[in-house]
Amino acid sequence: MNFALYIAKRYLFSKSSNNAINIMTIIAASGTVIAAAALFIVLSGFAGLKTFSLEFSSFVDPDLKLFPSEGKSFLFTDAEKSEIQKIDAIEVYSKTIEERVILEFDDKQQIVTLKGVDENFTKVTAIDSMVYYGSWLDPEASQVVAGGGISNKLGFGILDFSKSLKIYVPKPGKGQITSIRGAFNSVTAYNVGVFDINEDLNNEVIFSDIETASYLVNYKKNQLSSIEFKLKDGANQAEVAQQIASIFGNKVKVKNRNQLNDALYKMLNTENVAVYLIFTLVIIIALFNVVGALIMMILDKKESLNTLFNLGTTTKDIRLIFFFQGSLMTVLAGVFGLIIGFVIVYLQQQFALVMITPSLPYPVEIQGINFVIVLATICTFGILASKLASQRISKNLVKS
Repeated sequence: MNFALYIAKRYLFSKSSNNAINIMTIIAASGTVIAAAALFIVLSGFAGLKTFSLEFSSFVDPDLKLFPSEGKSFLFTDAEKSEIQKIDAIEVYSKTIEERVILEFDDKQQIVTLKGVDENFTKVTAIDSMVYYGSWLDPEASQVVAGGGISNKLGFGILDFSKSLKIYVPKPGKGQITSIRGAFNSVTAYNVGVFDINEDLNNEVIFSDIETASYLVNYKKNQLSSIEFKLKDGANQAEVAQQIASIFGNKVKVKNRNQLNDALYKMLNTENVAVYLIFTLVIIIALFNVVGALIMMILDKKESLNTLFNLGTTTKDIRLIFFFQGSLMTVLAGVFGLIIGFVIVYLQQQFALVMITPSLPYPVEIQGINFVIVLATICTFGILASKLASQRISKNLVKS
């Protein structure tokens, strides 16, 4: 094997007397370099895009969220509250009420999601940092904070005391409706802030204090839609979730931030896998050039192979020579391409070479796993391509 590897290295770094073979070798190696660099850049781009897409969830989604397993609400008893406070890993929690409501301003209406929150909500999430115009809610005030899309669509700003917002929720119950006024609970509120998180939330959500939401939906004092938790640093999420669930029994479910964004995670992961498979196909096509270059080298070295055979080298050893040559070529080209890809991604991080908007560079992220994926992909298919080409060597070929 040492002999085959020695000859393979000599063949790899020596020029052929045939310029066409030299050109084919350069093309094959260059194609592998470009394919490896492209795969690393794309994987780094998707890693950055995934982080960019999900980072906003950290502003609005808690570490853990408890909500009813059936229906829209549940009762949060004093006994359950006492048990929750005994869990040391919980830093703070916030009680919330969510409901679809009709929001009206200046004879324009839109159906939105009202989320009533208590004073701890800004300790559980960083939603107040996403308010770019105005301020967050004052406790026990008839105020709302709306998404930028809702504000634009209905045409209201902040602290417009000449025109108030009206929020309507259908009253629960049965029987015939005798009047429109009697069919809805309603409140008058003033918008004090506008937030910008993402398109969905900007167009769908408004926040109010929990007392306003409770009045609108006719909830009891201890009736809630969800409880959101912030855990202490280093806390075991799975263990805490299990402790919380055991307190409430089967009437609730507990999800972490990843599970709350399950659909988004699945979409991003599916796209990542799809792009990886597409670029893997590009690598396979590029490695066909390696197969072709190796076969041409075999034919070019036919006289040398005959000499080696006559000196006692077996056909198996000769196959190993070209197997090692092809494998070395693809591995070295893959490493070189990986270095080029890393440099490009690093420059994008430092100098924002590609911009999505004039103020937003395309997000990229350097992850160790991407180095492993690229090298493993290049090495695997490079070895298979080298094996395929080396199998063309037969006893009759080296003897003739």
